[in-house]
Amino acid sequence: MDVEVWRLPISATQRGKLISAGYTSLSSLSSVSPSDLARDLQISGNDASEILKAASHCGRLDNADQSHAIVTGAQTAWDMLHEEDLSRRITTSCADLDNILGGGINCKEVTEIVKDNVFLILIGGVPGIGKTQFGIQLAVNVQIPVDFGGLGGKAIYIDTEGSFMVERALQIAESCVEDMLEYQEFVRKKFQACQVQMQPKDFLKNIFYFRVCSYTEQIAVINYLEKFISEHKDVKVVIVDSVTFHFRQDFDDMALRTRLLSGLALKLMKLAKNCSLAVVLLNQVTTKYSDGSFHLTLALGDSWSHACTNRVILYWNGNERYAYIDKSPSLRSASAPYSVTGKGIRGSASNSKRIKMT
Repeated sequence: MDVEVWRLPISATQRGKLISAGYTSLSSLSSVSPSDLARDLQISGNDASEILKAASHCGRLDNADQSHAIVTGAQTAWDMLHEEDLSRRITTSCADLDNILGGGINCKEVTEIVKDNVFLILIGGVPGIGKTQFGIQLAVNVQIPVDFGGLGGKAIYIDTEGSFMVERALQIAESCVEDMLEYQEFVRKKFQACQVQMQPKDFLKNIFYFRVCSYTEQIAVINYLEKFISEHKDVKVVIVDSVTFHFRQDFDDMALRTRLLSGLALKLMKLAKNCSLAVVLLNQVTTKYSDGSFHLTLALGDSWSHACTNRVILYWNGNERYAYIDKSPSLRSASAPYSVTGKGIRGSASNSKRIKMT
């Protein structure tokens, strides 16, 4: 496991400069020269040499501590398959979408949910396709108790745009409790009853909210997550809304941006695997002019798009919302309709009518 720069025995100012310049781990410092580091951080050559010396010393200690774990860390393919069979999933509250996702959002994976921004503009002022609604829904649903088919976990919500609405979270939590009470009544008639003990306010207490206002704050929070989760072991989902917002503005150095995003992606993938939780990244689609016409492309380009395990694109088809699995190593590409209702994310109303008719 890599060591983050915040653990280095250097000043807080120097650590802040390292993170701002994209040096978030020892591996990112391993091949840089003192002169290059001095230029990137705008510090003296002597200070840069001292930082690299401290990084080298910590790296040797870390390698000694981790060598045994690396050598004994082999896992058989059979074990991996068994783990996959036992993995738990977070429901989206939309049966059709859960079906194409293989049962819901998988833990130990990074899933990117992309908002199709162009269609939003074309429909002229409609509030949204439901990107943040999905984030809030998952933050609530991850808490559904095990007796009711859930994970009984907690959520971390990292808000970069200021779009999280606590009133909406309470509304979705109230609907979740209503659904559990309905399920309890159904089970009571056939099996031993499950007791609903959670109240809407309990759901809100289990959502840890971080508001970040710059890309440096975002990097700092994500670097802090491993420690935070070690103290809150019930966390089963991390939601970033949106992951690219602060990286789409005020960036002249594209190489720096790529390095920062690559470091974030690596950190989040390790977090998902090591902590057995789901990471959900909310993103946007934008337009790109090429070959004489505009076409849709993922925010921040193709290099970022390869960072996630699964990618779900939200789009409009006429007046109906759809979710499309655009990328996955284990799921086939497929679409499912969904609705954003007062209760939260649900199945498409028109699709429900078609099912009833058949």
